[in-house]
Amino acid sequence: MGVSAIPVTALAQIDPVVGDLDGNAAVIADWTEKARLAGAELVIFPELCLTGYPAEDLYLRPDFIAANVAVLNELAREVGDITALVGYAEPVGSRVGRAIAANAVAVLGDREIRSTYRKRVLPNYGVFDEFRTFRNGSAPQVIPVGRHAVGLTVCEDCWGTESAVPADLAPGAELIANLSASPYHHGKGPEREEIFRRIAVAEARPVAMVNAVGGQDELIFDGGSVLLAADGSVLARAGQFTEDLVICDRGSEPAQPMEHADEVYAALLTGLRDYVQKNGFGHVGLGLSGGIDSALVAALAVDALGPERVSCVVMPSPHSAAETQEDAREMTRRLGVELIEIPIEQPMAAFHRLLGPDASGLAAENLQARIRGTLMMTLSNSRGWLVLTTANKSETSVGYSTLYGDMAGGLAPIKDVPKTMVYELCRHRNRIAPVIPESIISRPPSAELRPGQQDVDSLPPYDTLDRILRMYVEEDRGPTEITETGEDPELVAEVVALVDRAEYKRRQSPPGLRITTKGFGRDRRMPITNRYRPWHAPTGDRPAG
Repeated sequence: MGVSAIPVTALAQIDPVVGDLDGNAAVIADWTEKARLAGAELVIFPELCLTGYPAEDLYLRPDFIAANVAVLNELAREVGDITALVGYAEPVGSRVGRAIAANAVAVLGDREIRSTYRKRVLPNYGVFDEFRTFRNGSAPQVIPVGRHAVGLTVCEDCWGTESAVPADLAPGAELIANLSASPYHHGKGPEREEIFRRIAVAEARPVAMVNAVGGQDELIFDGGSVLLAADGSVLARAGQFTEDLVICDRGSEPAQPMEHADEVYAALLTGLRDYVQKNGFGHVGLGLSGGIDSALVAALAVDALGPERVSCVVMPSPHSAAETQEDAREMTRRLGVELIEIPIEQPMAAFHRLLGPDASGLAAENLQARIRGTLMMTLSNSRGWLVLTTANKSETSVGYSTLYGDMAGGLAPIKDVPKTMVYELCRHRNRIAPVIPESIISRPPSAELRPGQQDVDSLPPYDTLDRILRMYVEEDRGPTEITETGEDPELVAEVVALVDRAEYKRRQSPPGLRITTKGFGRDRRMPITNRYRPWHAPTGDRPAG
């Protein structure tokens, strides 16, 4: 069963904004008309595209639900000779627990709401919390579109288990339509497409999945909407990380999936750009140290926003190497951004006079970071910047960062990027154009908070550290299980202890863009007060912050 056996279908892959009901409705109306003029009989939009997704506890507010219904009714009057499938929050009539709405699909056409379908399978794992906010539906629905029958599903309705297809999916349908808002992690596209390929083959009918695109706080949506034939072959595929309207009878070549590094870099650009744009920031600033992490963040900021909207601040201390400072200056020249230099030797001396022996050792190291954090936040206040922090996932995991210092800021773009991937992304960016000086990539990493300091003085080599962190943080393996993979037991215990003790820091860190299967934020929720010690070591003190 190919394209000719189904309605002429448009995949409308849009980037909605949470809470912007009127703006989202205007985009939906515009794209519906474009699809109609292109000859489409059916246009499919992403899950909850009218409200934006996830709108979290907004779904529990009666005024928000009523407003989204009012806007939907206005939108329906603009949809004429075409069927539009639009995701919205449908009032359930009576409160169930706290839920007052269903995650629903409105079937629009002939200037009215023809019918509504409620999502039946509500995910409640990882970043999803839909049991909290929605009431689930209980029945399949198949609607007529011209001479054809189209079955309605929403995201998780089609996922089932790894080896099974959900029963009673869309009986009698010639096409299964799926509205999705499926968040990104690297490698997610092929996994998602395989789910829908399995559905198509098992049901022996085409499947059209339309996924949202864009950034929403920590989450990134990668698009990749697809129409699959009954044999599982790809008939049409939208691009990644871009809005796209694909008319599925045109015989054009499906968009090809990105390579790994290109995909992750594009995801970070999308998340950063949308966070800045959707929250109304005109300009970003960051501290540029001459190290690898701030170099990557600076490159991302310029690629996402343009050099005219980025300022880099170089804040040398007496311990800053001349080479790293010159690398930072050289990078600002290559990027074409504003450079602000503020040496911190004088404020350091003032604090030392005030604090005396209390400003020594680790406290003195952290003092430098806190002076820099204060300067960045002051510039933010005076110039209206959003400050970008530069900590990566490896450092965030083990607490190798300073509260109210290098952690100060509004967004942490690489918070979910392991250190080894930071190097990979920098090399990838330089293959496009060498904006990052090679010496930044080749130099051993150092916080430069004391003479001769290197990261390996305090941490294992990053390839080893990242391997252990992936198993402990993302895969939820315990120390014994990690050790059984061949890792050194003492090193595993040390790393796990660092991760557990740094929870209080992560709770105070800015939001970061999620690009792995489990980031710090929505999908890893650990208690700060926690005496479970699977690493069999004394409780000890918290690491100095």
